[in-house]
Parts: sequence; structure tokens; C-alpha cells
Amino acid sequence: MAGTRRVRYLLKRAARKTLPVKDHAPWDLVAEEWLEQDVDRLWRRHADHVNRQLVESWWPQHARRVLKTDLFDEIAGEGLATALAARSEHAAGMDISGRIVSAACRQGLDGAVADVRRLPFATASFDVVVSNSTLDHFETTNEIDRAFREIHRVLRVGGTLILTLDNPTNPVVGLRNALPMGALRWAGLVPYPIGATLRRSELKRRLRSAKFDVRATAALLHCPRVWSVWRSRTMARRSSADQTRFLANLERWEGLARWPTRFLTGHLVAACAVRR
Repeated sequence: MAGTRRVRYLLKRAARKTLPVKDHAPWDLVAEEWLEQDVDRLWRRHADHVNRQLVESWWPQHARRVLKTDLFDEIAGEGLATALAARSEHAAGMDISGRIVSAACRQGLDGAVADVRRLPFATASFDVVVSNSTLDHFETTNEIDRAFREIHRVLRVGGTLILTLDNPTNPVVGLRNALPMGALRWAGLVPYPIGATLRRSELKRRLRSAKFDVRATAALLHCPRVWSVWRSRTMARRSSADQTRFLANLERWEGLARWPTRFLTGHLVAACAVRR
């Protein structure tokens, strides 16, 4: 219980810190637009389900304290907070956007406004860090390295990092990342900033350089994303039975995770790494 109180104290202290406007302002705008429009809830149900399956498959045997490195999933859908809380004594969340943190905290989460590149937590504060598609919004891969070093610091020795990033080996992701952000927002394809990311081989190399042992890698979200997001918006107006069938069809695409071509079809690359 002392450890849990310490984490809550650190979260409250972190929430009082102000981040540079250039860092959090775009995400404040994304939060306002998302909360106002309340779109893509059906698609988010599928994405949350796939992310939960990944976390469950890699969850360590003993995990008392867990940190999630952003809370966008928790305002866009169910997210992972409930699943993480069920598997730990204390689940904490953070986000660079104060508006996202405020919205997530209204759901009963402990949250702090913080930047994963400079975490306001003591060394060895957590047993698990879950970072799903957080680090692929920076401008450079050097910033991803900074985040790896900070995550390493706040994890205890033997602690587990469960990480996903945009997969640049997927041709659709590669094309999307090459397009101007304004065009992507205008087309309604990507409502948030995108940034640098890593191929699986480079991800493994950089994690090892940050003093992690990489235990496993995977690829996930194999359905054709542009079509699936568009179709989910149409299905959101259909009956619950139709929606259930649609989600089951999306789930079948995840069978491609067992194919040799999985790192070409998956929209996300994932890694499970342990702090040395």
C-alpha cells in the first residue's frame, strides 16, 4: 500500500507541472474535437479488443504497479484502463494533454499530465509500463530513444515494457506517413499528429541499446484499416447484431498474425521487453 500511495502522490505532483505549449496544444485540440464529435466508437472497440489480447498474452506473473503512457484510448473508447486495473494493485495513466487527462479522470482513473520523454516519477516506480502507439508521434527517432531511457528508469529491474508503434513496413502505413498531415486530416483518415516510427529490426536494436532484453515481437491490426474505419462509421447506425457480426469479421483478419507476412499486413509492430 505504501507503493500505491507513493504513485498517487507522484501523479498529483506531476499534474501540477506545465508542459511547453508546442507539445500539448495539438493534442488538446484533438481531445476537444474527439469528445465533441464522438466518432469511430465501433472501430475503437475492435482496436481496444486487439490491444487487450496483446497485453494479456504478455502480462508478467507479478505486477503490482502499472503505468500507461497515454490516455487517448480511454477517451476514444473503453481503452485498456479497466483491464490493467484488474491485473494490478494500482493502474496509473498519463498523457501530454491536460484535456485528455481530465476526460479520462472523469472515468475514475488516476492520471497525470506528463511527457514520456521526461517522466516525473521516481526510479523503479512501476512493475509494468504499457505504451500502445504513444512513441510514434515524435518528430525524430532520437526522441523515441529518450522515451525508452525514461521508461527504463521508472521500471524496476525485471519490469516489463509492452509497446506498440506504427509499422512502417506495412505499405499503407508507409504511404500514410509520407503524406502531408493537412491532407490526412482533411480526408478524415488521421485526426492526430503522426511522427517517426521504427521497423521491427530497428525497434529491437534500440530497445537493446536502452538496456532492455527483447522477449517477443508481434504484428497486430491486420484488417484493411481505411476501409474498416469507413465501414465502422456506416455500421454504427445499424443494429447491435449487425455490429457484432462486423466486429467478428474484423477479428478474423487477426489470423494473419500467424502468417510469415505478418509484418507486412499488421498496422502496428509490438514488442515485449524486460528491464535489465
